[in-house]
Amino acid sequence: GLVIDGRTLEHVLHDSLQNIFLELTERCRAVVCCRATPLQKSVLVRLVRNKLKAMTLAVGDGANDVSMIQVADTGVGISGQEGMQAVMASDFAISQFRHLRKLLLVHGHWCYTRLTNMVLYFFYKNVAYVNLLFWYQFFCGFSGTSMTDYWILILFNLLFTSVPPIIYGVLDKDVSAEILMQLPQLYMMNQ
Repeated sequence: GLVIDGRTLEHVLHDSLQNIFLELTERCRAVVCCRATPLQKSVLVRLVRNKLKAMTLAVGDGANDVSMIQVADTGVGISGQEGMQAVMASDFAISQFRHLRKLLLVHGHWCYTRLTNMVLYFFYKNVAYVNLLFWYQFFCGFSGTSMTDYWILILFNLLFTSVPPIIYGVLDKDVSAEILMQLPQLYMMNQ
């Protein structure tokens, strides 16, 4: 692991040392930055995001973490003694740091599964509708007439675009939360 403080980070974030610092951080299992200013936190997250092309997650609990949370791809705010500024600026809010594990491993896995299945569902829905239009054009001699009334098209899209995703999003859980907490490697399978 690597532990770096704000004074050292000030020197490392200069243009001449950024690449060397990033090479060092890639070889570490964990990197902890302590006593860093809000600007240093956001610059560090932006540096990792842009130079390493990595998806970033920022976790913060106070007003000094807001800029870091906003720069990251996903921001998690911890509500607590330092106020609600980080929670208001974040994508997700948790009450204690220990809940981060469940947020990532359980809800992250379920989100990946739901999103991949919904993308496939929308492709299927659109392919089915376009196939109907394609074959209808053969039937009507490519005259350009409309196959359905406008309100039927709206009803079709409303029913097949809103109802199944809502039902699927509420009810689908491919693996129980207990198993996902016991086997964290299941999260990697969805990626």
